[in-house]
Amino acid sequence: MNWKTLCAGATLAASLCAAAGAAYPERPITWVVPYTPGGVTDHTSRMLGKLMSEDLKQPVVIDNKPGAGGQLGTEAVSRAAPDGYTMIYGTQGTLATSPALYPDTVKYKPMEDFIAVHGMLESPTIMVTGAGSKFRTLQDLVAYVKANPGKVNMGSAGIGTGSHLAGELFQTAAGVEFTHVPYKGSGPALADLRGGQIDVLFDYMVSSTPYLQAGTIRALAITGPTPLKALPDTPTMKDAGFPDATTTSWAGIFVPAGTPPEAVDRLAKAMAKALESDEVKKYAEEFGSSPMIGRSKDRFSEFVEAEMVRWKDVVKRANVQLE
Repeated sequence: MNWKTLCAGATLAASLCAAAGAAYPERPITWVVPYTPGGVTDHTSRMLGKLMSEDLKQPVVIDNKPGAGGQLGTEAVSRAAPDGYTMIYGTQGTLATSPALYPDTVKYKPMEDFIAVHGMLESPTIMVTGAGSKFRTLQDLVAYVKANPGKVNMGSAGIGTGSHLAGELFQTAAGVEFTHVPYKGSGPALADLRGGQIDVLFDYMVSSTPYLQAGTIRALAITGPTPLKALPDTPTMKDAGFPDATTTSWAGIFVPAGTPPEAVDRLAKAMAKALESDEVKKYAEEFGSSPMIGRSKDRFSEFVEAEMVRWKDVVKRANVQLE
């Protein structure tokens, strides 16, 4: 073997060693957000992506891929290379309720096609009624509905939405029966709530806050596990006597199954650090959310699995029929 062959072999070995020892990440990471730009999910991902970029020393590039309620972008990432350079903004909707609502059309299996990396934020819904409603407390409402099944109208942002399923969960927990009135979004539902056409609505702080502040609607209860600073006098479902109605809408980051453990660990650490920042804490408080601090890898995976079981059961018991 001549010296050129020896040198070539040495060069190749050095290159392979360098590649093997290279620290992840070496290039930009694509974060697919399966919703349109400009909304809460987009704003959240850009804020967290910026903070993660600072820690990872590589850009986190937001790629909006909307369609089919988030299913299109999620499906695309399920087929992406499992190399740590593509992750998905996963939600309660795309990973826990859509598989239950659309079992024949969802083309990915959440716990088989993805690795749960870290939770991001979770937000409770608020059970609200009109300012002129006769229901002053949740107990007043429950007592009336039990005496008059089906005579109280519950609005929602649409069949199968988070607000609808939160309402179905509450009905089971409280042993009551509402008449469901679905709308195309929370805006029209809030308008009819203020006008007295419907009696109650499960909604989010981000859309209800202006009307709560104006006094045109009132909060009866919070579905989250802890009280909200913005609504200090409003009880949680647990405090009101209905612990089984406790729920939140959540989101987290996921990567394709088969992604190297070192990449999963590094992304989890970057998200954990971002959630501890003052910027995220301030943002979460403004929108009535809570950072999912400590919900990393196995803990987050267990949480997602439990959510899948829970919402499949809710959909089945409520016999949710999609239009």
